[in-house]
Amino acid sequence: MASSKPQRSSFATTSRTHLRPSRVTIDENFLTETFNAEKRKLSQKRKTLTSCQSSICGYLSPWPTYTSGQTILHNRKPCSDDYWKKTGSWKQSTLGTTKPRFLEQLENYLRKELLLLDLSTDSAQELRLQPYREIFEFFIEDFKTYKPLLSSIKNAYEVMLAHQREEIRALQPLKAKLVTVNEDCKERILAMRAEERSEISMLKKEKMGLLKLIDKKNEEKISLQSEVTKLRKSLAEEYLRYLTERDARKILIADLNELRYQREDMSLAQSPGVWGEDPVKLTLALKMTRQDLARTQMELNTMKANFGDVVPRRDFEMQEKTNKDLQEQLESLRDDYEEVRKEHEILLQLHMITLKERDQFYTELQEIQRTSTPRPDWTKCEDVVAGGPDRWHTLAEGKNSDQLVDVLLEEIGEGLLREKDFFHGLGYEESILPSFLRFDGVVENKKPTKKDVINLLKDAWKERLTEEQKEKFPDFFFNFLEYRFGSADAMAWAYTIFENIKLFRSNELMRQFYEILMERKSESVYIKQKETVTQLLKELTNVDSQNEGLLTMEQLSTVLKSTFPFKKEDKIQELMEAGGWHTNSSNADLLNYRALFMEDEEGQSMPFVYKLWEQYMSEKDEYLQELKQELGLELRDEVTLPKVRETLMTIDPSLDKQTLNSYLSQAFQVSVTEVPEESEENEEDIVAQLRTVLERLQVIDIRRKGPREQEPAI
Repeated sequence: MASSKPQRSSFATTSRTHLRPSRVTIDENFLTETFNAEKRKLSQKRKTLTSCQSSICGYLSPWPTYTSGQTILHNRKPCSDDYWKKTGSWKQSTLGTTKPRFLEQLENYLRKELLLLDLSTDSAQELRLQPYREIFEFFIEDFKTYKPLLSSIKNAYEVMLAHQREEIRALQPLKAKLVTVNEDCKERILAMRAEERSEISMLKKEKMGLLKLIDKKNEEKISLQSEVTKLRKSLAEEYLRYLTERDARKILIADLNELRYQREDMSLAQSPGVWGEDPVKLTLALKMTRQDLARTQMELNTMKANFGDVVPRRDFEMQEKTNKDLQEQLESLRDDYEEVRKEHEILLQLHMITLKERDQFYTELQEIQRTSTPRPDWTKCEDVVAGGPDRWHTLAEGKNSDQLVDVLLEEIGEGLLREKDFFHGLGYEESILPSFLRFDGVVENKKPTKKDVINLLKDAWKERLTEEQKEKFPDFFFNFLEYRFGSADAMAWAYTIFENIKLFRSNELMRQFYEILMERKSESVYIKQKETVTQLLKELTNVDSQNEGLLTMEQLSTVLKSTFPFKKEDKIQELMEAGGWHTNSSNADLLNYRALFMEDEEGQSMPFVYKLWEQYMSEKDEYLQELKQELGLELRDEVTLPKVRETLMTIDPSLDKQTLNSYLSQAFQVSVTEVPEESEENEEDIVAQLRTVLERLQVIDIRRKGPREQEPAI
């Protein structure tokens, strides 16, 4: 065994060495002869090795790796009992051994192959592994007994190495992406630092300015304090001066009064008329006066005794009137008190009910807070959505959480849709799929932009409105794509447009187109709405005599009321507010009415037109709800065609015969010619479930034609 392998190894080494491009090329005939000779030697030595292996009873050479050399086989019969008794275990042999020749040649071959390798390339490790793989193959070929086991081991390692290479290959793009992200983050950090440095410098300048302002204010404060001190000192001096003047004035007034009294005494002393009368006459007059005073005093006492408790009639009447008024007020207050008391009792009951509801709601709130998820932080989406914070603020403006979820799903779906290169056909199921999607196979994703899809839908509507509407809308749409892109790409564009309009449901144009394609809405709804908007714009243009594009709010209100005579005042008010009118606006304010009918680049209507659409949908729901209430049936109950006809004429007497028949044909899925007349009596009435009737009417353009009760003609 040891003698056969080196020849092969030598040949393999020689062959690999001579076949390298950098060495001298050997003649092909010489190489063939050498190969045949080596092959014959190899077969002869394998026969010898086979006989040797059978003679050693299946034992391989036990040559250890730590010895410099050992013999492989001893010069004795290895299978005899005498051999095992005398030699003992081969592990305890003390004789000098030499390394097997086969091992030496393999090591030399490995060493040469490793020296010939070019380790400067990226795949150096793969090249370094190749010599070891070849040596292991030599072992597998020569050890026939262990070949299956060694082959399975080799295959297991090869599979693992292939798996590891695939893993490394998959991680290479992530490594490059990580480097790119790292560079972007570094650039952002540098930009933020530069921005922070500029902001810090601005703040420092602002700080220095504020410090100067503080110093200036402190100086002003010191000057004002000194001025206040001076003013207080001058005020004290003035106060003392005024006190002195007040005292001097009082003394002067006392002196003046004294002088006046002295002057009066002097004038009385000098008057001769007072002291010149008779004292007897004066005494008699005094006596008579005292008698009159005593009599008058007695009469006064008598009057007080007799009429002390009597009040005058005028006072009595005034008091009586006051008392009557007070009585009336008392009765009124008693009635008010009773009403207030009853209201108080009712409020107490409501308060108790409210307390119970509050406790119940609080308990429910606690339970919801315990089980529900927290409110999402929508600012986290700013760095994820393409376009950054500015685009996210534009998308999220005026939307609630549910609408924001739709916006976020559209953004995610748009990214996933762009990653798709192909769409799988949905088959040919006619009962489920519309005609433009019936295909079995794989179609290409054309990957148009959102703006391209919107422009394509607008062109399709223009084409549809100009032609005679003989074919169904899905068939028309596919024919339009065939005419636009050719038969080869029509199906690919059909799937591409379908996936886009199914994704962007927040876009008004895409949502309506999707609903019409899937027959959830009739195209007459869209067409009638467009006609209504066009008619309204025409009416506004007729009122604009100067053709300036400007109207007053009063003119806008008049046109709205004349165009929509069945709209209530609050609906007209909503349209006015959507058009730009506010409570603090005057009727003379001018409005650019043409701007109300414009569309943005994504086909979205202005708030005014969108409010018209919302009111139409709500009015349709109210109309159908009124129909349901008038029928007085449950949704699962069945209803006949004559019953629906009668109810429609009841809630909307202005319905003409043609419109009524179209409603009934849609509700019961019969042709207009099959709708029976009101006077006809059918033995078998057309019957359908009420839920189905309402759902079918919801699809078409149904609206009120007049008031419920017509006013009598004068």
